[in-house]
Amino acid sequence: MKKYHLKSSDSFKPSIDYSSDLNPEQLEAVTSDDGAALVIAGAGSGKTRVVTYRVAYLIEKGVDPSRIMLLTFTNKASREMLQRVELLIKGESRKVWGGTFHSIGNMILRKYGKAIDLAPDFTILDREDSKDLIESSVAEMKLRKDKMFPKANVLINVISYATGTERSVIEEIEENYAHLFVYCDEIEKVKNRYEAKKREMKLVDFDDLLFLWKKLLVDVPAIREKLSEKFLHMLVDEYQDTNRIQSEIVDLMTSKHNNIMVVGDDSQAIYSFRGACFDNIIEFPDRYHNARTFKLTTNYRSTDEILGLANESIAFNSRQFPKTLNALNRKGPLPALVPLKNTGQQAEFISQRILDLVDEGLPMKEIAILYRSHFQSMDLQMELTRRRIPYEVRSGMRFFEQAHIKDVVSYLRAILNPMDEISWTRILKLTPGIGGVTARKIWDMVKSSVRPVETIMSKEILNVIPKRGIENWAAFRENFSGLEEDNVQSSPSETIRLVLKNGYDSYLQGTFENYDERKEDIEQLANYSNNFKSTGEFLSDLALLTNIQSEDIVNGGEEEGDAIVLSTVHRAKGLEWSRVFIIGLADGSFPSAKSMGDLESEEEERRVFYVAITRAKDELYLCYPIMDNRWYDGSVIKRPSPFIQELPEYTYEKWEIEY
Repeated sequence: MKKYHLKSSDSFKPSIDYSSDLNPEQLEAVTSDDGAALVIAGAGSGKTRVVTYRVAYLIEKGVDPSRIMLLTFTNKASREMLQRVELLIKGESRKVWGGTFHSIGNMILRKYGKAIDLAPDFTILDREDSKDLIESSVAEMKLRKDKMFPKANVLINVISYATGTERSVIEEIEENYAHLFVYCDEIEKVKNRYEAKKREMKLVDFDDLLFLWKKLLVDVPAIREKLSEKFLHMLVDEYQDTNRIQSEIVDLMTSKHNNIMVVGDDSQAIYSFRGACFDNIIEFPDRYHNARTFKLTTNYRSTDEILGLANESIAFNSRQFPKTLNALNRKGPLPALVPLKNTGQQAEFISQRILDLVDEGLPMKEIAILYRSHFQSMDLQMELTRRRIPYEVRSGMRFFEQAHIKDVVSYLRAILNPMDEISWTRILKLTPGIGGVTARKIWDMVKSSVRPVETIMSKEILNVIPKRGIENWAAFRENFSGLEEDNVQSSPSETIRLVLKNGYDSYLQGTFENYDERKEDIEQLANYSNNFKSTGEFLSDLALLTNIQSEDIVNGGEEEGDAIVLSTVHRAKGLEWSRVFIIGLADGSFPSAKSMGDLESEEEERRVFYVAITRAKDELYLCYPIMDNRWYDGSVIKRPSPFIQELPEYTYEKWEIEY
């Protein structure tokens, strides 16, 4: 008789040498028992490695791969993790349910959506489709009669964030879009019409993929039981970036087995403006009472000196999981604290220091300049261009290529040079109801006039304005009030202020979802223009420098990766460079002025600073301008950021700039 021996689970012997591949902290998390687990993964501590090896460990332990779900924030992250699992365990990872929240939500709704009256052949709207449908809803409700009613890209942001944070439209506007409060009732009606049109046409947008997934789990207990039974283990990457709906989906999906491992770093939770909910990670142990917490504190990226400063900074936050990052015996210079006279000198110092580093043999791609807000990079972009230092902007478009900056510059150019057809056409077409044909007719009248502004203000122009544009044309004429050629020539900053005051500010509010940031850009443009004796000199300088930028891009090293990186801190999260400059570290600029006085906002700003610090591998430069020249209140002496003031002096070396 043939005997067959059954092995108990106790005899599990992995083929992967986990103890050799992982450090003790990683190993403990990867090989932990079933149940709820929170992995606090410090910056540069090998978070991806832990997630990858955990999936491999579960499969080797005998868990059916099809009963494992891995949720990430990008499809790229999911693919990379599962490819690494594939290298560890051949052929097994393909059965794992891995992907973003939205992609997994799509699969589940295709299969089970009928239970909530969602047809399986629904179509997913992309952002442009959603904007078109919202614009259609606005048109049906005849809300465009109000020339300042928000554009579709603004409305979709309000509606999207309200959905993700499970707030009403009114609550979302009060919290993040105060300038739209006058339109609260109308925007609520637009949302309702938009939702109705989607249902009629069997359409869902990206937010619906989460909203309806949660609705399915809440409204249909039988399906919730089936799904929570099916998935024996769930892993969630970057858990600190989840919004309220995402965390609730995770709770519902794990309600049967409670085998949930979430991985993230509370110290890098910096996306509340996108709807991320910090409470999700900080309150995880309260929701899962038997959860074990693992901390990864061995940093493979930075020197002891950089980590020492980072540890001292984040220690001031009260709501956190305390931890101390440690380097792997890596030493380097103390971070440099560099006070500069103003933003101009800040740009000069950084440009010269970059050239020094490049002369020492450091590749440009190993250098990054980080800032809190995009507008803070303007002086720097100009100085880098002057010195022909190639750079890549990761935080958006180059400063003078942005639509709102080109709009304002066009006002100055058109008045200063009445024959500038391009600028006239651009600003004319900003007026609702004025298209290309009408703009051309107006231009024909302007170009033949001795005094163009008087022509614009005359009644004769009304003869070529279509009926739908008459009311808006009155507003356009009002915008030109006070923009005489003499004023423009003598004071470009004052003209920029008038352009904002006389109507362009309202245009910004209704047209762009990031109104506050764009207004800051324009204010920075006005500040910069104060460096010039006349508008003509200012515009000539801009033209020369933007032409140099264009030449460098065409010829350029940037496409080959031979360029330094300019980025907001938020865009830099997850990345690293050998040398990092953090600029604008002045009180009121970093942290942002509007965050002060609110403990939760201040602590998030400190986390932004912490993320910036921990991008640096070898050298870190903390720069702040002492003088701030503001066009609306003159020169102001600025103190260093509170985050600098609270640092112990032994964590940095102060540099003094000499000529």
